[in-house]
Amino acid sequence: MKLKTRRAAAKRFYKKTEKGAFKHARGGKSHLLFDKPRKRKRNLRKLEYIKSGRMHHNLKIMMPWS
Repeated sequence: MKLKTRRAAAKRFYKKTEKGAFKHARGGKSHLLFDKPRKRKRNLRKLEYIKSGRMHHNLKIMMPWS
């Protein structure tokens, strides 16, 4: 049986790093930006990593080819 990638997961999580963590963008940068300090908005530009845990296990199932 052919394994398919879940398209929703593929659009939200970019790549797997060499050590196996998944990269994704941080949430909270789409609205109400005038209330947030400049430092917080600048830090939201950075990518975040999912290294282990239940979410990491689910992503390995949803994205078998990454």
